[in-house]
Amino acid sequence: MKNYLLRLMCLIVLFGGLKTLYGQKGPHKKEIWKEIAPYFNPPEVYADQYGDYRSIWKNKDVRVLETAEGWTLQRKVIKDKWMKLMGNWPSFITDQTLELLDSIVHTDYTQYKVRFRWLPEEYTEGYLLVPHQEGPKAAVITVFYEPETAIGEGKEGRDFALQLCRRGFVCLSLGTTETTANKTYSLYYPSIDNATTQPLSVLAYAAANAWHALAKFPAVDSARIGIMGHSYGGKWAMFASCLFDRFACAVWSDPGIVFDETKGSGVNYWEPWYLGYYPPPWTNAWRQQGMVPEARGLYPHLVREKEDLHELHALMAPRPFLVSGGSSDPVERWIPLNHSIHLNKVLGYKNRVAMTNRKEHAPNQQSNRAAFLFFEYFLK
Repeated sequence: MKNYLLRLMCLIVLFGGLKTLYGQKGPHKKEIWKEIAPYFNPPEVYADQYGDYRSIWKNKDVRVLETAEGWTLQRKVIKDKWMKLMGNWPSFITDQTLELLDSIVHTDYTQYKVRFRWLPEEYTEGYLLVPHQEGPKAAVITVFYEPETAIGEGKEGRDFALQLCRRGFVCLSLGTTETTANKTYSLYYPSIDNATTQPLSVLAYAAANAWHALAKFPAVDSARIGIMGHSYGGKWAMFASCLFDRFACAVWSDPGIVFDETKGSGVNYWEPWYLGYYPPPWTNAWRQQGMVPEARGLYPHLVREKEDLHELHALMAPRPFLVSGGSSDPVERWIPLNHSIHLNKVLGYKNRVAMTNRKEHAPNQQSNRAAFLFFEYFLK
């Protein structure tokens, strides 16, 4: 069965398969830019406002020169600090390819069920959507509670992998199906009873291993792989793209891009399956407003030390990213994003940080269109 699927895949890649609408020439790049350009400019009231967030150029009382050379050193300091705080990763799993388990051929793409190792001792299954087009293609990894939603078998408006595939992207949809079912929600290394790395960082590590597996797939251009997720998946995509610099660009849909306990359930980094790990059993703090008294682990330490996630955003530079903001990430999030905008200017880049805004947490047609055009502009 596996050999048959591999032969089928190769035929589709080599000969292009059936003609599709998205296989025809899409909007000109200038036309795409005209539509998405406004999302790269903060409203005047927030322009050049940096708030109370600690400067990314400052380490305690030592200030680094705001130059490209200074940032090279400072970037390492920031990343090393956060990796030490959250727990270092095991070695990447680079000696594997996606194992094809099953396939469904649609009119304009083929859907494969795939398997690979995303933790040293743990395999996962997901879905790979491959357009019927010739040549190496840009790709996007989508992440969520389970992999079915992104391929069109879940809530409306969250079928990111399916919609991107129809725009010509190879898409790998992943999710934490097992831990979502048992309400532990994340990945734990080496075990849930004795995790040495914060679970949200382990999710980022798993996405990095997914990148390595996807990059070897014949239809994929490894230089053009992005990542996208919503809410829980938005946190996952944000940490993955910031901590693993092989992702070419990223879209984070309403994850809560900084710590903000006024947002309650949407920005709940204190939970033990994000940045507040401690060995179970856990109290049922899920969906409560504000940091719960039982919060333990790393998160309370981060708050006391006034650490915040704008430092992680800076690790993206000069790679572009889009915040698809909703109720967890309103328009005032431009204030922490200004730190990354300024950094990109120092490095000689502009239009690398974007944000859209909607009132609701859920993505909608307009916010999704902006996200998909963002990927088309920067990956195609």
